[in-house]
Amino acid sequence: MSKFSFVLLYVDNPPASATFYADLLGTPPVETSPTFAMLPLGGDVMLGLWARHDVEPIATVPGGGEVAFTVADAAAVEQTHAEWKQRGLPIAQKPTAMDFGHTFVALDPDGHRLRVFAPAAA
Repeated sequence: MSKFSFVLLYVDNPPASATFYADLLGTPPVETSPTFAMLPLGGDVMLGLWARHDVEPIATVPGGGEVAFTVADAAAVEQTHAEWKQRGLPIAQKPTAMDFGHTFVALDPDGHRLRVFAPAAA
């Protein structure tokens, strides 16, 4: 079986998006060019930021996915929400309880959804 190693987001400006994610995640990019940037997400998984005008084959359908971040509990969700709101991230969903846990959704500069959640107790 192949090993999962990348999350790729198509962005307008990879260096600017790399700056955004480096600040948000507290980790510097390991690669940056005008058309691509890469940051470590944890373990062996990397976040690739690829210039949407340079993607091959051409991406013709806009994406609808999310990058999700798991936190310890509802208080951590609320704290992260307050921090990201203070940073000026657009909030698409305020903190709320859902069937899978406590969550909120913010948006990155390209409109990708960033979900923070604490899983519901089993």
